[in-house]
Amino acid sequence: MSQTPRVPESKLPALGTTIFTQMSALAQQHNAINLSQGFPDFDGPDYLKARLAHHVSQGANQYAPMTGVQPLRDAIAAKTAELYGYQPDSNSEVTVTSGATEALYAAITALVRPGDEVICFDPSYDSYAPAVTLAGGVMKRIALQPPAFRVDWQAFSALLSPRTRLVILNTPHNPSATVWQKSDFESLWQAVKAQEIYVLSDEVYEHICFDPNGHASVLAHAELRERAIAVSSFGKTFHMTGWKVGYCVAPAALTAEVRKVHQYLTFSVNTPAQLAIADMLTAEPEHYRELPDFYRARRDVFVQALAKSRLEVLPCEGTYFLLADYSAVSDLNDVEFCQWLTKEVGVAAIPLSVFCADAFPHKLIRLCFAKQEATLIAAAERLCQL
Repeated sequence: MSQTPRVPESKLPALGTTIFTQMSALAQQHNAINLSQGFPDFDGPDYLKARLAHHVSQGANQYAPMTGVQPLRDAIAAKTAELYGYQPDSNSEVTVTSGATEALYAAITALVRPGDEVICFDPSYDSYAPAVTLAGGVMKRIALQPPAFRVDWQAFSALLSPRTRLVILNTPHNPSATVWQKSDFESLWQAVKAQEIYVLSDEVYEHICFDPNGHASVLAHAELRERAIAVSSFGKTFHMTGWKVGYCVAPAALTAEVRKVHQYLTFSVNTPAQLAIADMLTAEPEHYRELPDFYRARRDVFVQALAKSRLEVLPCEGTYFLLADYSAVSDLNDVEFCQWLTKEVGVAAIPLSVFCADAFPHKLIRLCFAKQEATLIAAAERLCQL
């Protein structure tokens, strides 16, 4: 006689399917234009694809070194030096990971101990909190207020305690499309320098920054980078989100701890993809240098196409997302509005409240403009009918 299988007590009982998966499925079901999930509807560089095929054909199909192939780590170190005036040691301070999400998880798991407090800024990306929970940490959140979404540094300092272990930040910021300035990193340093507090800087959109001063990285701050882990993503940079190749840069002592987790989490990353990206960084660096202009043009096309709509588009300083206030259109909460928008209007978006642990009363939705211009114009035409 068979017995009903026992269901284990969940370590993440509040989590279900992510809103991104839900909205993409709803968009497919209703044949809607999908501006919800953050992925391009165009392909990556031809040279990068050709180099992948080359390395596959040449037999580079076995395990890569756990830390990442040497040519890619060297190229990352050189790019970091070019952009931020600091060259990490490619052997002891650069690690290639299975996407940025793995790097974030490995960093949090390596640093956070049971009972440690972790500060993050809401709205925040949804992978941070589960990793902190699994590590036994306690999330402490600071709500960023629209439309500027700036950090209140007095409130931040008040939240620090003897148990504060880690600060997680994200710039350019998903979902608010705002960016940190160098002054923000200095304010962070002044607040944490007296304690043993580490920083996890999620910089996956580092090359999609429209600020005239360029991207401000934690790696450009001499004191903070000594206790920071910076994370980035080649999927965002090269329009190849399905390749799932990211990396992190950190001082040798922190890198050693991250690698202890990484080696048992994924061990190593797709070998021919790593070699192809290394070739791309070396042969065609203009791709990442020109990426701000590439996405700025798409942003401007979309914003202009929405000019006659009743949506209020908020400023977009970085990422390939923008926020829109729909309060002139509907009284529905943002989750209900996004469901209605997908089913009745044929455009899928993401409600901003899902990025917040506490109640988020603002009527804001996130739209992705990493799409072909024809896609953006078609979506805007539908949105202008609201």
